[in-house]
Amino acid sequence: MRILVTGGAGFLGSHLSTLLLQSGHSVICMDNLITGRVENIAHLLGHERFSFVKYNVCDYLHIEGPLEAVMHFASPASPQDYLEFPIATLKVGALGTHKALGLAKAKGARFLLASTSEVYGDPLVSPQPESYWGNVNPISPRGVYDEAKRFAEALTMAYHRYHAVDTRIVRIFNTFGPHMRPNDGRVVSNFIVQALQGKPLSVFGDGSQTRSFCYVDDLVRGITELLFLGSDKTVEQRTDRKFLVTRNEGADEFSMHDPVNLGNPRELTVLEIAKLILELTGSSSHITYHPLPADDPKVRRPDISRARSLLKWEPLVELEDALRRTVEYFRKAI
Repeated sequence: MRILVTGGAGFLGSHLSTLLLQSGHSVICMDNLITGRVENIAHLLGHERFSFVKYNVCDYLHIEGPLEAVMHFASPASPQDYLEFPIATLKVGALGTHKALGLAKAKGARFLLASTSEVYGDPLVSPQPESYWGNVNPISPRGVYDEAKRFAEALTMAYHRYHAVDTRIVRIFNTFGPHMRPNDGRVVSNFIVQALQGKPLSVFGDGSQTRSFCYVDDLVRGITELLFLGSDKTVEQRTDRKFLVTRNEGADEFSMHDPVNLGNPRELTVLEIAKLILELTGSSSHITYHPLPADDPKVRRPDISRARSLLKWEPLVELEDALRRTVEYFRKAI
């Protein structure tokens, strides 16, 4: 396949581009480098099946030649980033998704949207299944990310239903690993960098809020499984409108087009994560407590029953091993 990855120089996009190249595909990486970094794709530059385009996906989007897939990963994705770039976050969720879907439609390409567990907001249900509609404050500061992704999901399903675009939606839960920025404001990277630098680990609230952390290698493996699911599909015509009908043994008829949670269902408190990182780094740093940000989710744990059934996927890398790998990355990066 020849595949466009928007946000391809970001944390997830760079790992995804690497895996796709290793699997024999050609990758066009597009990124405006607001939060992405050329360093993340430096090892790919010069590869005969890889090209990088510095570009804002919210602008007119055109790619010469055929495309078999468009993977839309462009967006600020950490609280620090989308609080700093609220309008850009909303624009890439709306305009950027519209442009990327339009390109997929024009090329007859499969489209995969990187959505987020943030669409569940501060959930009242745990673990969170894809059928849960969420508990979101749309006007809170962090609501820009929630609502951008919720709109992007709605637009993706509209293109699937109205234009018969072959779509996938992945709802990504907390993920960590190499290529995270040291100062990106995410829990794991914050704690590791603070521990390695001998600074206090900043816990917000009392640390009892929970998160479920997935290693990046597991996550991108699941994403590619979802992208290529149903490649030998049967396309039929419905009487009322052109529509993709997928025959997928062991799954209901349209399930591959519905959102799929990807994440690690192992749930820990933020305080437990902080203590584990102190242990793994051997740091003498202590923990300090700070006010909890507005609308910060109290629980976050994916129900991955659909991923297990549909993709035969579940995370394989143990949390402690994944943290050790990430600690070693940051030892060299900072």
